[in-house]
Amino acid sequence: MLSSVIDDGVEPAAEDIQLLRVLAALADPHRLAAVRFVAQHGESWCAQVIEEAGLPMTKPTFSHHLRILREAGIITKRIQGTKGYMSLRRADLDSRFPGLIDSVLSADLDSVVSAHTEPVA
Repeated sequence: MLSSVIDDGVEPAAEDIQLLRVLAALADPHRLAAVRFVAQHGESWCAQVIEEAGLPMTKPTFSHHLRILREAGIITKRIQGTKGYMSLRRADLDSRFPGLIDSVLSADLDSVVSAHTEPVA
């Protein structure tokens, strides 16, 4: 039986995780919201992340985002029955880039966005 969310992304080994790919993947607000949800709640099934993180997207669109996160080395996915579960690769990310994931996840995005949209005097 097929999972409700399918992707074919390949997860890199910890030593192959690249900073630019991680930052690019986390630059998308939907992917960042999904990663924040999983970081706060632990391993979660994909449909749960879509619903409870308030992501306004279809399952195929979420699969696309999930593939990008997996290929960047940010999350890992496992299939159990008909559900795909995702979890944060915190230990791998911390070993490659100490403090990065905590800094990104705890950033106040509202102040970052407003700082870039306010006119310079």
